[in-house]
Amino acid sequence: MSRYLIKVTEQYRCDSEEEARKLIEEAKKNNQYTVTKSSSEIKTLKQKGEIVDEWRRVLITKEFCDEKEPYCQLEPEYVEADYE
Repeated sequence: MSRYLIKVTEQYRCDSEEEARKLIEEAKKNNQYTVTKSSSEIKTLKQKGEIVDEWRRVLITKEFCDEKEPYCQLEPEYVEADYE
């Protein structure tokens, strides 16, 4: 049985909008996959009505190959466990 990694969505925490933008741009330049979706949003932690922490949540969806016609085997760096 063959296994093919089709798509993953990665979630990151960045301290600034500039850092989030750079992270997305670096992912788009990588030729090992295609970035099919990316987003960045501000998240806050409040205590007693006051903001005590603020960061950016970055989501990047990476597509490695087409599900209908897969051509790439699972990469060892993305395989953490055997899911049989």
